[in-house]
Formats: sequence, C-alpha cells, structure tokens
Amino acid sequence: MKRRALLEGFVALATLPLISSCSRELIAEQQRSKKIKTDPITVTPLEKPHEEWRSFLSPEAYRVLFEEDTEPSGSSPLNKEYRDGTYLCAACHLPLFESKHKYESGTGWPSFTQPISGHICTKRDFTLIWPRTEYHCARCGGHQGHVFNDGPPPRGERWCNNGLALRFIPQEEALPELRG
Repeated sequence: MKRRALLEGFVALATLPLISSCSRELIAEQQRSKKIKTDPITVTPLEKPHEEWRSFLSPEAYRVLFEEDTEPSGSSPLNKEYRDGTYLCAACHLPLFESKHKYESGTGWPSFTQPISGHICTKRDFTLIWPRTEYHCARCGGHQGHVFNDGPPPRGERWCNNGLALRFIPQEEALPELRG
C-alpha cells in the first residue's frame, strides 16, 4: 500500500467520530437551548453533571452509564424478565423500552426491537475499531448500549442494552395513567 493512501485512510478514520446524530457538541448545543429534539417527542435534558449521579447509582451502574463501560454478558437478571412492563433509564427513570419489544437475542444482554420514540439519541462508536452505533438516554445522557441491524423483522434492529443501565417496572406496579 502506498504511504499516501495509508495516511489518507488514517485521516478519514480520525474524522469519523465527528459524524454522529448525538455528538458531544450537538448535545452541548441542544442542552444550552434546553431541549434535545428527537422525533416526535421532545425531551428536556437534565442539567446534572455526570459526577452527581455517583451518589444515586451503584459503582457498576455508574461506570456503565457515565463511563461507557459494559457489563459482562449474561450477568443481568433482566435477561430473564418476561413480565409486561416498561424499562426505564436506571439514572433518570426516563422510559426507554416497552416489554412488548423485548426479545431473546442470545447475546447475553437485554435486547429490544425498538426504543420508545424520542427517548434515545445515538452516536458513532469506534472503540472496537469498526464503527458501531451507540445509544444514550436523551434526558441524562447515560450510556445504554449499541444498536445493530441483525434483529428480527419487521425493523431488523437489535437494541442491545446493559442491564445495569435499566430499571424494570412491571405493568401491575405502573401508575394507572401508564397502564394503557
């Protein structure tokens, strides 16, 4: 390979993290305007520094949500959660997923076919060299997981979530206005 082509490749690779739907600059700009806009719902971000979440979360949950760590595969009790209900962000309690969209992906992490519209923002992640789409809670910015295009029909999406980043509320415990 020619040196010039190699250098151009490195430059292109270095610019890829700047291309995302939820880049740090975009979030900062949206937080300054007090709203993160995602279709069709608008979520108002919390103006709480990540460090302040530490006192409300376990050390493991804090690392997943605010240091973008990943829990070990198969470690979450939510993998075996089959009741009707809602999955909330473990930090700010924004509803992120409905149980009707949860499925067994065989990956060892809770997986969903789609999030609740407007409650998730995404960005490109190059931690493992090849690009992935990482997603975060639209309200607190807490890291949830990654979305892949190998899910079941009709959408073909697999929203692979860290169990530590979620809190499950069974339907029977939900507020009457949320019971549908």
